[in-house]
Amino acid sequence: MDTSQLTETALFKGMSPVEIDACLKNLNAQAKKYKRGSIILHAGDHTSRMGLVISGSVTIESNDIWGNLTVLSHAGAGQFFAETYAMLPDEVMLVDVRANEDCEILFLSISGMLENPVLTRRLLMITARKNLLLSGRSFHTAPKSARSRILAYLHTVSLQKGSAAFDIPFSRQQMADYLNLERTALSKELGRMRRDGIIECRKNHFVLL
Repeated sequence: MDTSQLTETALFKGMSPVEIDACLKNLNAQAKKYKRGSIILHAGDHTSRMGLVISGSVTIESNDIWGNLTVLSHAGAGQFFAETYAMLPDEVMLVDVRANEDCEILFLSISGMLENPVLTRRLLMITARKNLLLSGRSFHTAPKSARSRILAYLHTVSLQKGSAAFDIPFSRQQMADYLNLERTALSKELGRMRRDGIIECRKNHFVLL
């Protein structure tokens, strides 16, 4: 694969193509392509490899036996997933990883990574950032009203983007699943918020007024 795609990722940033090639060999790197909607990793699986999204994006989902789906997070190009499970290969996965669109994933062995001090430090930073993102979801779903949940989430994204105008990575259904709301309730509340002059939105683009 083209290693230039990896030079700006958190794991390989600043490395030369030769250094990246050596790392990929030590990490038993394997690239795979998935169609939109495909399950990349299943709840109930064990994994010793983490995934790096080369192109496209994935969602991390919880699906219970009653058919209820909750979107927990999103990983786009250059981002990682399943690193915590890969570091604890005896732990069963409690989530599904689904292709949000056609995507290419690079799987990397954690065991080889832990033998490299530089990669180990970077992996720790990746894991810490991921934990911040996941803990942030609890703040978004804690409020009781739909409006409060929507505003909590949009405010977080606005702070992260440094702008009152931004795109979110979710479709309407995914946004509803992420916030633990029915899609109809989400759509109705977004309409009210537009009429009240709180937001402007079109598809996944939002403006906080």
